[in-house]
Amino acid sequence: MLFALCAFVQAQPFGKAYRIGFLSVRSETGSWDEAFELGLHDFGYINGKNIFLIHRWADGKFDRFPALAKDLVRQNVDIIVTETTPAAHAAKQATQNIPIVMAIGGDAVGAGLVASLARPGGNITGQTFIGTDLAPKWLEKLKELAPKMSRPAFLANSSIAPEIAFFKVMKPVAHDLGMTIKFVDITGFKHFRDAFREMRRSRHDGFIGAPNGGFRENRKEIASLAAEYRLPALYGSSEFVEAGGLASYGQDVSAMFRRAAYYVDRILNGTKPADLPVERPSRYEFLINLKAAKQIGLTIPPNVLARADKVIR
Repeated sequence: MLFALCAFVQAQPFGKAYRIGFLSVRSETGSWDEAFELGLHDFGYINGKNIFLIHRWADGKFDRFPALAKDLVRQNVDIIVTETTPAAHAAKQATQNIPIVMAIGGDAVGAGLVASLARPGGNITGQTFIGTDLAPKWLEKLKELAPKMSRPAFLANSSIAPEIAFFKVMKPVAHDLGMTIKFVDITGFKHFRDAFREMRRSRHDGFIGAPNGGFRENRKEIASLAAEYRLPALYGSSEFVEAGGLASYGQDVSAMFRRAAYYVDRILNGTKPADLPVERPSRYEFLINLKAAKQIGLTIPPNVLARADKVIR
């Protein structure tokens, strides 16, 4: 008991309450936020007592990030935690003094957020996944799910720099797998249904959904449209599979949000963001939804099912 009490006091100076700004593309709290608060609790922080979380939601609209980030700066928060690469960019543009922790984001070095993973420099650190490493895996997994596929699409947002980079590494991999891949830019359409109509016109027989927060905010609609248009799809987040999507391969996002609390604690105890190396996720998950497969008349090969981390039946 004495050891636990000493650890708590060391993690949280007596009588001090901190304000943590949270910049998210979503519109409300969810399981990821619960994971973050659990991580904070591990270090002795309790929301509403010795720490106060101030959320700013973009409601799936990336162009809202700059104004929301400036608002958090005006709130005089001690740290800004960001979700997605555009959120991190907006926070970095809004302040050079307040520490910024990336709970999740794509290719922080390639996106110009940090100088390097080992020595991030500046006022930003946290976690990043390297989508250019993942992108070939997305194609391979999709081909395994639907071996006859030849014309997949990459449903993405051209205003998000990492997604352009993902597509560049996909093209030669698709060629090696006997496929031709096309970038279907969601920014060119008013509604997701328009993008699916374009995929039908272009005779695409499947697609990869880019791992951005705006898509996650609309995951139920996208999964429903994929079923309606009978298109096999692979996503970068397990939330799509839980919402009715066919399959996903990507990082354990809840684990990343819980790990973000470690960065918050280190910074609140005096460590500079520039001295905290940016981490990459150590675990990736492959999920398959057999209900979704049945909806589109797709039979998943048994050897692919055997390699899945989770199968929804």
